[in-house]
Amino acid sequence: MKLRLDCALRLVILKSRNEMIAVCGLDCGPCDIRRASNDPEAADRIVAWFRKEGWLKENEGINEVVKRSMYCKGCRGDRSVHWSPDCWILKCCVGDKGHEFCVECSTFPCERLIERAEQSDHYNQALSRLKQMKEENEET
Repeated sequence: MKLRLDCALRLVILKSRNEMIAVCGLDCGPCDIRRASNDPEAADRIVAWFRKEGWLKENEGINEVVKRSMYCKGCRGDRSVHWSPDCWILKCCVGDKGHEFCVECSTFPCERLIERAEQSDHYNQALSRLKQMKEENEET
């Protein structure tokens, strides 16, 4: 219970510092996919990337991105407007267990989270961020 309260407090502190840490530890704050709907520079980068990937036609832009919900409002936002609405971490952590962060789970860090962290530096940093959150919670 204490860890749950500490994580909720951590979420309030993160929000007050304008940080958006996902349930999995990713820092969503600087993410262009999240910022695309209200940041013209992020929108330009996302539209260019989506066109390169073939997800948008050359004549389509940010209006189409928004219309098709091809951006993200973060894990705690509307899941119909989420970069990965079928995210296994989101389903497990929030949907199945009702946690704010993976760090609240009794099996943290689970094998799947560790395997994910091995896929890229970005995911490894996310796991490190969660481990740091757990350490900070244990110190209090």
